[in-house]
Amino acid sequence: METIEHEVDVLVIGGGTAGPMAAVKAKQANPALRVLLLEKANVKRSGAISMGMDGLNNAVIPGHATPEQYVREITIANDGIVNQKTVMAYAQNSFPMIEELDRWGVRFERDETGDYAVKKVHHMGTYVLPMPEGHDIKKVLYRQLKRTRVEVTNRLVATRLLTAEDGRIAGAMAFDCRTADFHVIRARSVVLCCGAAGRLGLPASGYLFGTYENPANAGDGYAMAYHAGAELSGIECFQINPLIKDYNGPACAYVTGPFGGFTTNAEGQRFIESDYWSGQMMWEFFQELQGGKGPVFLKLDHLAEETISTIETILHTNERPSRGRFHAGRGTDYRERMVEMHISEIGLCSGHSASGVWVNEHAQTTVPGLHAAGDMACVPHNYMLGAFVYGRLAGESSARFCAQHDFAAVDAGQVERERQRVWAPLQRERGLPPNQVEYKLRRMVNDYLQPPKVTRKMEIGLDRFEGIRHDLDELKANDAHELMRALEVHAIRDCAEMAARASLFRTESRWGLYHARVDYPERNDAEWFCHAQLRKDEQGRMVSFKRPIEPYIVPIADTEKNAYYRLRIPAAEAVAA
Repeated sequence: METIEHEVDVLVIGGGTAGPMAAVKAKQANPALRVLLLEKANVKRSGAISMGMDGLNNAVIPGHATPEQYVREITIANDGIVNQKTVMAYAQNSFPMIEELDRWGVRFERDETGDYAVKKVHHMGTYVLPMPEGHDIKKVLYRQLKRTRVEVTNRLVATRLLTAEDGRIAGAMAFDCRTADFHVIRARSVVLCCGAAGRLGLPASGYLFGTYENPANAGDGYAMAYHAGAELSGIECFQINPLIKDYNGPACAYVTGPFGGFTTNAEGQRFIESDYWSGQMMWEFFQELQGGKGPVFLKLDHLAEETISTIETILHTNERPSRGRFHAGRGTDYRERMVEMHISEIGLCSGHSASGVWVNEHAQTTVPGLHAAGDMACVPHNYMLGAFVYGRLAGESSARFCAQHDFAAVDAGQVERERQRVWAPLQRERGLPPNQVEYKLRRMVNDYLQPPKVTRKMEIGLDRFEGIRHDLDELKANDAHELMRALEVHAIRDCAEMAARASLFRTESRWGLYHARVDYPERNDAEWFCHAQLRKDEQGRMVSFKRPIEPYIVPIADTEKNAYYRLRIPAAEAVAA
């Protein structure tokens, strides 16, 4: 095993959605920059869009919505806990990004006049733009990486960021998951695009990699940002999604809604008027199960054959192409049977909720020179298009940072400590298999953190996670690939502790099921209308604190503030009563 050193201007970590965009935009901003894209798999098939995507969930397109309308919608959907400047930056750059993706070769659905065929799914506005041929999106991104001459390294697993004595970024450290060679990468600016913390809760199936999110996204970016001293925000706002029972993929009422599909209880009653994924929507879903009206289903059997065929083409060829084979194995035909739905395991994800690394409207974190984009950057309800937009903002901001800053000095002590930590599992003669420790850890996440949240359970969870910290010192890896799994367990444990501490800190309930606390069942705006932040202090402790909500740039009327609390259809509410 060797130690290999690199020096680049901009280092982008993560080759899924936001990462390639950040790398391309940094290079376009200044073609003289040395831009390196680091990916632990292969950039041609990596990230949450590895098999494509069936649509844009949050397209702000002139004639259908304005940036102000979108900011208002997301503010209300997120119970008011947003930095509106970041949401506005997304909204204003949404349509230009769609046009650029269109020029690159991404195909969006259009109507008979040639305009974008935007659909309504959200509770208030109209923002969904289907992509029937979205399976090619990774190919489109890869072509742009080649055209702009971005350097790409596959199979390098980033483990920690390098920071200078003054606190700014100095680069990152990584290892090769084929050879275990240790890499030290000096950089003037770093962009984290590592995706969600998808391997946090354990799926009901018990399979470690049967997650709703891409299982390669183990929370590495959250952990790296935390250990570098960056603020994280909204970690108590969990990601919980409706999924197909026994198939960890979305049930896609979101996609089928514009075609006439909808969510129903076991009695065939439609109980929510909007299938847009919000915490309140998931609370109504949970209440239906708890009230004896479950299971919950996706109903499509009332639709015409032509409509169902169109839905099958979209859902069975993009993002999760195994979906059709799963339904066939279960004997589920959309024409004859409803699709049973379930509640996913918990995760951390800004794309689907609001938990991530704190960034401003330029994708800058609180660590100078460090940027974040995509599902791990705290821009609520970000989704794929948000990853593209903030990837662009991060790449351009990184280029500007490089124009003003030289390389920071690398601390040799940091490098040596990390090298020892990374190689330790390979050097042990005996120890604990990573998959066993991961299973134990994630089962405890389910036992102690799954909402509704109970104070005493979360306190016990913290004790259990602390015990697993000692297990990390006993992890044994038999090869470089297993070494990657061992280091991912470190990141998952960090994310579990963050989730517990952040949830204990916010002593109220908010965001529906995402942060439903049994001990504090009411929303408390008087004390908790604020961002709940988390960081590593100078003594290495995990600390929580409040950050005030900045004055809104788009005002919210009192009559609108509780719009998402009115999702339940009155007829269903009456029947439930």
